[in-house]
Formats: sequence, structure tokens, C-alpha cells
Amino acid sequence: MSATQSSESLTTKPRINSAFKDLMSVHWWMAGCYLVLFTTGTWMVTLEREVSFRASLYDFHKSIGVLTMALLTWRILTLLRVWWRKYTKRTPKLTPKWWKIFALHFSLYAFMWAIPIAGFLLSNSFKSNGVKFFGIVLPDIFPENKAMVDIGRNLHFWLAYTFLAFVIMHMLTYWKVVRANWKRFVGFI
Repeated sequence: MSATQSSESLTTKPRINSAFKDLMSVHWWMAGCYLVLFTTGTWMVTLEREVSFRASLYDFHKSIGVLTMALLTWRILTLLRVWWRKYTKRTPKLTPKWWKIFALHFSLYAFMWAIPIAGFLLSNSFKSNGVKFFGIVLPDIFPENKAMVDIGRNLHFWLAYTFLAFVIMHMLTYWKVVRANWKRFVGFI
């Protein structure tokens, strides 16, 4: 190998595998869904009960929430594939930085699971058959129970806004990536 070939191999970036590309794809789809969920969720709770489209907005919000659960399942399966490919070749160095990043991502995944479950608790407790996926009524996970409505509402609210704080922390941790993607997006528009 010549000196130029040696220096080229050291300076080229590692090839990103298709599993990682799939993971990033579902990451951005979910990010878009969460943007929709936060904006619709914040807006719909401010509407008066008499507003004609309020029920439709709630159904849309719930449908996007169910969609994120499906995407989360796909994302976890893809993540396991990425981990398998990465960590069967070499085990991670369990440094404090690795544990910090792992804890942040584990927390994000826990919130992505817990928030829709709390939403199901709220919706099912309020009214049986209260969750539809774009018009398809989904089976209840929890029984109708008016005593649990406030618990479900509080859980859904506080988990969602704590998740938002963790998303902001995630964005700050990967600020260079966020900035680069924003520049690409603006250039695309």
C-alpha cells in the first residue's frame, strides 16, 4: 500500500450501513410525528368544548400517537439490528460518556413508550372505545374508569413535557448534527 492510499484510508469516513440509515430514517419520521403531537396537543387542550372540530383534532392526535407506537416498534427492531452489527464486532468501551449517552437514549425510549400508554389510560378511562387509528376503533387497554381520568391526564401531561425537556437535552448533545441538518433542510427549501 502506498503512502497516499494509506492516508486516504485514514481520512475517509466509515461507510454508514443500511441498518443505521434505516434507524436515522425512522428517527426523522418520529421527530416529525412528535412535532405534530406537541403542536396539536398544546392547541387542542386550549379549545372550548363547543368548537366543532375539537373531537376531530383529538382523534387525529390519538392516531398520530398510535402511529408513533408502530414506528417505535420498527425503531427498536432496527436499533437491535444496528447494535448487533456494531457490538458483535467489538464491545463498547463503558466510559462515563458512553453511560451518559446510553442513559439519555434509554430515557428517550422510555418516554416514547410511556406517553402513549398514559394517553391510552386517559382515553380509555374517559370513554370506552375512545382511541381510533384514522377511524379504526382500537381495543381498550384499560377499562372505563372515571376515577382514573385525572391520573391519566396528569401522567400524559407531565410525561410529555418531561420528554420535551429530554428532547431538548438530546438536541443540545448533538448540536453539530442538528445544525448541519438544519442547513441541509434550509438549502433544500
